[in-house]
Amino acid sequence: MQVPPTLHSDVRTLKTSEAAALLNVSPNTLRAWERRFGYPQPQRSPGKHRLYTHGEVAALRDALQEGLSISSAVSRAREALSADTNVLVGALHSFELERADGAMEAALALRSVERSVQEVLLPSLRELGVRHGYDSAPWAFAARWANDWLQRAQRLAPPPTRPASVLIGDATRDDLDPDSLDVRALELFCARAGARVLPLPVRGITGLPEVLGAFAPHAVVIAGAYVPDDDVARWAYGVRSAAGPLPIALFRRGARDDRVRTTGARVLSDSPGDAHREVMGMIEARQSRPAAPTPANTEIGTEAEDAPEFRRRSVGL
Repeated sequence: MQVPPTLHSDVRTLKTSEAAALLNVSPNTLRAWERRFGYPQPQRSPGKHRLYTHGEVAALRDALQEGLSISSAVSRAREALSADTNVLVGALHSFELERADGAMEAALALRSVERSVQEVLLPSLRELGVRHGYDSAPWAFAARWANDWLQRAQRLAPPPTRPASVLIGDATRDDLDPDSLDVRALELFCARAGARVLPLPVRGITGLPEVLGAFAPHAVVIAGAYVPDDDVARWAYGVRSAAGPLPIALFRRGARDDRVRTTGARVLSDSPGDAHREVMGMIEARQSRPAAPTPANTEIGTEAEDAPEFRRRSVGL
């Protein structure tokens, strides 16, 4: 499968003045359109300055040049961008891998990697899952392709640029679990945000201290709803026993009741884009506080501490 060349570099972006000049309007007008229509939708630079995606601005410019009103031009530009989703759905429905790669390459020409995943890849896969069923062969074909694409994108992510390490406890069933793609997207977004990311299955307990001693995570995310609470709690307790009182968050696990909101575990947004920002915010908030003493490692499996209810309470589940 060909690696999309656009993944080697980020999509072209424009400063506010550059985007306004391309549209032949003032920066104030551009910002007014953004507030009123939510389009074009800027990213933020590390210095919190607006950065507009060139493809979005160009699509709006082309629509305005047809003589449309701003509201109609925004609708036309959005329709042009949504065409990528239709192409990807059609390609995967027809089992055409090269065409699917091409659809994502076209999406990347107009959007960042994050938005291409959020706005094209994930919605397309959800549509296919609903259309064919998540136990069908067409879903399996599409999910395998999407998992592979996300893994390739992560391999091409820039090296870590910040002192942040995220341990992701994978509680999905397998690559065909409907939540699996969102978990892979969360891993990709955290890596592209400059963090080190280590995904581990939550059923793997043996050897945790050695792995965590080398990785030194700053936060733990338990992702997916398939693995039962007792197994997840045992794994999370093992992580905290080996690495100290790390903050724990839940992603696409499902808040069955209010316990998870009141016992210390944070429930992340279901959107991988929002969730990765929340995780990075958790790490930044923790690093800004004075360091608390780390308790000595405790042995897992004593009679009292091995009780399921004790483990759930101790890790906030």
